[in-house]
Amino acid sequence: MMTQALIGVIGGSGLYQMDALQYVQEHTMSTPFGAPSDVIVTGQLHGVAVAFVARHARGHRLLPTEVPYRANIYALKMLGVRYVLSVSAVGSLREDFKPLDMVLPDQFIDLTRRREGTFFGQGAVAHVSMAQPVCPHTADALARAVRSVLSEEDPSSRDTIALHTCGTYVCIEGPQFSTQAESHWYRSMGAGVIGMTNMPEAKLAREAQMAYATLAMVTDFDCWHPREAHVTANMALANLLQNAGRAQRVMAQAIRMLGAEQPDSLAFTALQSALVTQPDAMAPEVRTRLAALLA
Repeated sequence: MMTQALIGVIGGSGLYQMDALQYVQEHTMSTPFGAPSDVIVTGQLHGVAVAFVARHARGHRLLPTEVPYRANIYALKMLGVRYVLSVSAVGSLREDFKPLDMVLPDQFIDLTRRREGTFFGQGAVAHVSMAQPVCPHTADALARAVRSVLSEEDPSSRDTIALHTCGTYVCIEGPQFSTQAESHWYRSMGAGVIGMTNMPEAKLAREAQMAYATLAMVTDFDCWHPREAHVTANMALANLLQNAGRAQRVMAQAIRMLGAEQPDSLAFTALQSALVTQPDAMAPEVRTRLAALLA
């Protein structure tokens, strides 16, 4: 029987492994939706069973559009994951969200165009609610973890790095960064950060009835800011690497808290009010394809 895990971590740019994992095993998995981005790494951290996947694959080989979002989420579901912690690099669309700050988005705007965004279709219909796309209990564990990590650091870090516990994440297709006109448009929507990977990831996690939250690490001011340099890949990665060790410690603390508390989440019952096609009305091959979700 394959190792089971309580918490799944999806590592974004700069986070390609979890150094603190113990009893590590690598799993080459297949799902009805293809292969995940990379091997799924399982292990324990603070005695909690964890599964980790590098969103862009180790070596950062996948564009945001090329990430197999459905396979990643489905593979974590097959392992029994209930809580998903996503780590993401983002640009800031607000003056008060500065590079190296950490943001816990509570809303998303999906402007992606070329991605498969649901497990359903082809014989099964479901419409999950995305009114509150982030699990507040999971996000709260991340917030407490960030505060704990920052409290242990040199006072100069505590004074310069801020935690923002809400904000809207606008997800674009990429891989190009925004034009200035687009960047100003996103700001007019009320978006706080911009990225390329949290959609359809958050939607799929909800369809899989897993509690989802994102640790968004600010790397730049996109290109709207009148005084700051326009974002480049080198700039974003340089700032991200400054935060990489901090992100590892935050994940470890959040995993410890969630493992101990295991809070309830509305996500756990998302399909109860969303599934239009009941399992007994689905063809056998459809039930097989969705087995991990319907279980």
